[in-house]
Amino acid sequence: MKMIKALLLSAALIPLALSANESVTLDSLLEQIKKGSIEDQALHKTRLTEFRKTRTEQQQKLNGLQQEKTSLDGISKDYEQQYEQNSQKLDELNEALSLKLGTMKELFGVLQQTANESRSQFNGSITQVQYPERDVFLEAFSENMGKATRLPDLQDIERLWFELQQEMTESGKVVRFQAQVTNTSGETQLAEVTRIGLFNVVSSDKYLQYIAETGRLVELPRQPQGRYLDSVVELNNTDNTTPVTFALDPTRGQLLSMLVNVPGLQERIEQGGIVGYVILALGLLALFVTLERLITLGLTGSSIRKQIKNPGTNGNNPLGRILACYEKNHSADPETLELKIGEALMKEVPAIQKRLTILKVIAVISPLLGLLGTVTGMIVTFQALTLFGTGDPRLMAGGISQALVTTVLGLTVAIPTMLLHSLVSSKAKVLSQILEEQAVGIIAEQAGKVQTTVESSVVSRPKAPAEAIA
Repeated sequence: MKMIKALLLSAALIPLALSANESVTLDSLLEQIKKGSIEDQALHKTRLTEFRKTRTEQQQKLNGLQQEKTSLDGISKDYEQQYEQNSQKLDELNEALSLKLGTMKELFGVLQQTANESRSQFNGSITQVQYPERDVFLEAFSENMGKATRLPDLQDIERLWFELQQEMTESGKVVRFQAQVTNTSGETQLAEVTRIGLFNVVSSDKYLQYIAETGRLVELPRQPQGRYLDSVVELNNTDNTTPVTFALDPTRGQLLSMLVNVPGLQERIEQGGIVGYVILALGLLALFVTLERLITLGLTGSSIRKQIKNPGTNGNNPLGRILACYEKNHSADPETLELKIGEALMKEVPAIQKRLTILKVIAVISPLLGLLGTVTGMIVTFQALTLFGTGDPRLMAGGISQALVTTVLGLTVAIPTMLLHSLVSSKAKVLSQILEEQAVGIIAEQAGKVQTTVESSVVSRPKAPAEAIA
C-alpha cells in the first residue's frame, strides 16, 4: 500500500518536476522511487525486530501485574469477610447496649430536647453577650445525647441545670458590663452597657438592639420619643440602689421596634404640610390675642375697681372718663346727660371687647382648614392607590393617617380657642356691665337731684290771691 501511495504521489509530481527541471527523465524518477521503497522496507524491518525483542519484557510485566491483582483480590475478600464479621458483632453489641440502656433512652431524649430548646432560647437572649461560651457546651451536650452511646456525666447534667437557673436569675437583674457596640455609622467600639433583665439593653443614653444572627449589640438608628429616653438617662445617672421607673419590653425587641416607628410630635406636624402650619400659626395668634386681652382686661378691671372705691378722683380708666363726662355736664338736664354719658360709654365698650372677633373666627375656621387638609390628603392617597393598587394595606393606612393629621390639628386649635374666647368674652362682659351700671347710677342720681329741686321749688312758691281766697 505504501508503494502504491508513493507511485501515485510521484505521478502527481511529474508535471511539476518537468516544469521545474526539463533535464529530469522518467527513468531517473523511477530509480528514485525504487530507492525510497527499499529504504522504507529496511526501516520497517528494524522496527519489527525491536518490537519482537520488547514483547517478551511486556509479557513479563503483564504476568507480574496479574499476579499482584490476584493477591490483592484475595486480601480484599479477607477484608470483606472481616467487615461482615465486625458488622454482625457491632449489631450484636448495639442490641445488647440497647437492652441494657432500657428506659435511659428517654432520659437522653429529654436531655437532648432540653439542651436544644435552651440553646435556641439563649441564642436569642441578650444575656448571650455576657455568656457566649454556653452555646458551645449546649451544642456538644446535645450531640452526645443524640448519639446515646454512653451515659451523661453528672457534671454535664448539673451544668445544664446551672445554665437554666442562671438565665432565670439574670432575668431579674440590672447589670452593667463592657461590650462591643456598633453605632449608627458602622463603627464598633468597647462601651459600658446596661442590661435590664432579659428585656432591654441601653448604652450612652440610647437603646441598643441585640442581633442574634451575628451576636452583636447595635445602636438603634431611630430612638423612641419622650419619656422613654428620659428613663434611660435617669437609669444611667443613678446607682443600682435607687429605684427608677423604666419601661420594659417583654417581647424582647418587638414592642420597641414598633414604638420606634411611631412618629413624634414634630413628625406629625410635618405630615400636616402647609395646611398644618397655617393652623398652628392661627393657634399661636389666638394664644397671643388671648394673653393680650387677659392682661389688658385685668389691668382695666383693677383700675375700675379702684375708681369705684374712690369716686372723687378721675383716673385714666373707662369709669374715670365716664365720671369726667358727668363732671363736665352735671348741670345739664337728665336727657342731655344721658346722651352724653351714653356717648362716653359707647366709646369705652368697644375698646373692652376688641379682638374678641378674631378668637371667634379662628375657632370657626381651624376645623374647616383641618377638613381641607384631610380632603387633600385623601385625594393624594387614592391617587397612590390608583397607581400602586391595594396590595399593601399599610400604604392606604399610612396615607389616611397623614391625611387626618390636619383634622386633629384643626380641632386641637379650635377647642382651646373657643374656651379662651368664652373666658375673655366673659371678662369683657363683666367690665361692660360694671360701666353700664355706673352710668345708669349716675343718670339716676342726676334725675333724683332734678326731681328734688323741682319739688322744693313747688313748695316754696307763693300762693296766688285766688288760691288764698279759696
